[in-house]
Amino acid sequence: MNYDILLSFVLATSVLAISPGPDNIYVLMQSLANGKKYGLATVAGLISGCLVHTALVAFGVSAIIKENDSLFFAIKLFGALYLFYLAFKVFKSSSKLDLSSDTIPEKSLGELFKQGFIMNVLNPKVSIFFLAFFPAFLFSDSVSEVIQFFVLGLLFMATSFVIFSLIAFLSGSISEYIKKQSNVGLFLKWLQIIVFVGIGVFILISEN
Repeated sequence: MNYDILLSFVLATSVLAISPGPDNIYVLMQSLANGKKYGLATVAGLISGCLVHTALVAFGVSAIIKENDSLFFAIKLFGALYLFYLAFKVFKSSSKLDLSSDTIPEKSLGELFKQGFIMNVLNPKVSIFFLAFFPAFLFSDSVSEVIQFFVLGLLFMATSFVIFSLIAFLSGSISEYIKKQSNVGLFLKWLQIIVFVGIGVFILISEN
């Protein structure tokens, strides 16, 4: 078992979770509008949805690995190209972080959990991202691919849960900091680009 690969996976996941995206911005806005526990309910829903995507990728990709090395290489090539595409989209996007959204309607904890779960499960981009992200971080020759994908999925969920929860708890401070630091959006934008490109290159050079 290669623990260095797992550590690299956790570090990459941490940077991606910190970088501004629809999920963590949504958590931040819910926390600012309704309170920290409502932000945490949103986090729990979003993270729970990752189980569905992990299962889809685990059973689908592991079957391909067992049947055909060429198909697995094609998946890795697709994954790298998809990550380069994400980097390009971030490059073309604005670096400004706008937190002055319209009033967010108040919902119950259960409604926010359900909404976060449905948002995640019904987003096909999550499965595509997992498909692009996970295969390069398989960490053992002796453990089955299905188990490895689930381990990666649980690590992704745990890491994202910790960071998203910190965003909920520190929502007020984060919001004030972003408003005061005009360059933070630009820094996070380029950090995200570097991570996407770096993981894409890692996928291309990694062995099956």
